[in-house]
Amino acid sequence: MNIESLGAGVERSDLQIRPRTDGDVETCVRVLAEVHQSDGYPVNWPDQPDEWLSHDSLLGVWVAELGGRFVGHVSLSRGGEGDLAPGLWSERNGTSKALAAVVSRLFVAPQARGHGIGALLIGHAVEEARRRGLHPVLDVVASDTAAAALYKRLGWELMATVEQRWGPSQLVAIHCYAAAS
Repeated sequence: MNIESLGAGVERSDLQIRPRTDGDVETCVRVLAEVHQSDGYPVNWPDQPDEWLSHDSLLGVWVAELGGRFVGHVSLSRGGEGDLAPGLWSERNGTSKALAAVVSRLFVAPQARGHGIGALLIGHAVEEARRRGLHPVLDVVASDTAAAALYKRLGWELMATVEQRWGPSQLVAIHCYAAAS
């Protein structure tokens, strides 16, 4: 199936979510560049986008294919430096932030949107987090209103909006979400 010709009647059988392989990374970076161009995600383009997609604390990373073509990406990881949601979630629940898993690096190819692919990718990451006994959380820049609307539709709870310093002169508002229990 050609991504450009997707209609409202996309069959779920045409969509496959599978673990990302090393051979997928180049395609992921190319589509991430398209997303950055159209939506500004990520806000700051990484010097090494392949490494940004493959950071050390990964618990899992998946891609979505529609009709055999790459259309989306999501990862699940332990909280790292700069991740605010794990700490907020642990404070609210009186637990260790090690019991949280961060859903991140979520993106869907611009030409494949509107078919629930982002929601399916998030659902896959949430399922994996729960299978590991971890609670899914995430951070998103407040200016990404489409992502915030998606998380709200999926029942994620907005825990807080926090300002975070990115570099010496960039102050960014971050929404911190936790998946519904």
